[in-house]
Amino acid sequence: MTSALISAIKRLHISVVPQIRVFSSNAVSVSSLDQNTLSITKKDWAFKPQYTKPREVWIENIDTIEEQKLGLFELHPLVYAASPRIDIIHQNVIWQKKIRFVSWAHTKTRAEVRGGGRKPWPQKGLGRARHGSIRSPLFRGGGVAHGPRSGKTHFFMLPFHLRLNGLTTTLSAKLAQDDLHIVKDLILPTDNPEYLNDLIEKRNWGPSVLLVDDTDYAPRNITVATDSIPHVNIIPVYGLNVFSMLKHDTLVLTQAAAERIEERLLKWLNADTRRQQQAYKLNQV
Repeated sequence: MTSALISAIKRLHISVVPQIRVFSSNAVSVSSLDQNTLSITKKDWAFKPQYTKPREVWIENIDTIEEQKLGLFELHPLVYAASPRIDIIHQNVIWQKKIRFVSWAHTKTRAEVRGGGRKPWPQKGLGRARHGSIRSPLFRGGGVAHGPRSGKTHFFMLPFHLRLNGLTTTLSAKLAQDDLHIVKDLILPTDNPEYLNDLIEKRNWGPSVLLVDDTDYAPRNITVATDSIPHVNIIPVYGLNVFSMLKHDTLVLTQAAAERIEERLLKWLNADTRRQQQAYKLNQV
């Protein structure tokens, strides 16, 4: 049975070898050894992956509503194929919510409520308990002991490695769920919001889209088009965060932004920060 299957495959005479190209600003071409070897352009990373293969995604266009594949793009597995850590994502969301939350609930103490200038009854002689003011927390209408005071912040700083891994695991989750797309640039042929709505609907990008570019100077057409669409937002690379990625259904990165994210995250994932952390460690001697 096996020999018959092998002979049937040989009679097909398959001679077409697919050619795949990876678009990158710092790419190194690797020549194929023979005709049966697939020719793929590899990216030259500063920190090459050791145990996992790079993830390949299509580069799309946005200058036409119909989707066009412009080429393949390699993503580093340490950034876009990290292990899913729901606990780290949850800690990042809680941190982002509390870091900007200020509680304005306010209660008055016994020194701030009105009245209570005199002693309610004599210290001795009546057989009653000793009190100095009717504005004590023991009295109705008095002050509140240990109540909430306005302007209370819930600020705390999440450890650096948790913030770093929060970005990698969220990017990996978006890519695994097919909610991450790479586009060549953010240049639109028109500033009409209907064009952008049709493009999102045609490509099934979901009800909300987050566009990320490597600079904070976005093209005019896309800024005007997204100005009247509340569910489509643009942020630069340095503003990328876990909460915004989870808030939007689809994450769209430009090719330059994807390379910039890889460069920054790989730098700190492989950096030696023991000297910087030494000042914050307790001396146990």
